[in-house]
Amino acid sequence: MNERSVVARHTGGLRFELATGTSHTLVLDDGQGDSGPRPTEALLAALASCTAMDVASLLVKKRQAFTAYAVEARGTQRAEHPQVFTWIELVHVVAGPAIDEVAVRRSIELSATKYCPISAMVSAGPTEVHHRYRIHDMMGEPGGAREGEVAVTGPEAAFRAVQP
Repeated sequence: MNERSVVARHTGGLRFELATGTSHTLVLDDGQGDSGPRPTEALLAALASCTAMDVASLLVKKRQAFTAYAVEARGTQRAEHPQVFTWIELVHVVAGPAIDEVAVRRSIELSATKYCPISAMVSAGPTEVHHRYRIHDMMGEPGGAREGEVAVTGPEAAFRAVQP
């Protein structure tokens, strides 16, 4: 079992400097101080980067020569407290000359259901998470990008696969 640690030190207003157990620092703040991301933005960032690391690693193992890769994350929070996310969308945007759509879909599915601990924790609560993709063919694919939804995880379905 791995143990992780963070210390959050108040530095004024609602600004906190966080020191991780692995010797990294991060500043979080509210909208008034605005010297760093809000904690909820940091949660979206953690989710996006966690799944991105999984998918990038899996695509390399599947010999997918992507030339660009990004994860776009957005979410909706409840108006009342606690203002938890009720809906999150993750869009994996992959570009390359011959990207296999099946490999992308499977990599996202594995991240959403097996590898990404942030996704598992968020999906175990009241949040519905939509895992999508968009593939851009660098060879000038007619008709634009290929895109679709891979899965929905969350409170009503631990995992619901979406057929291509």
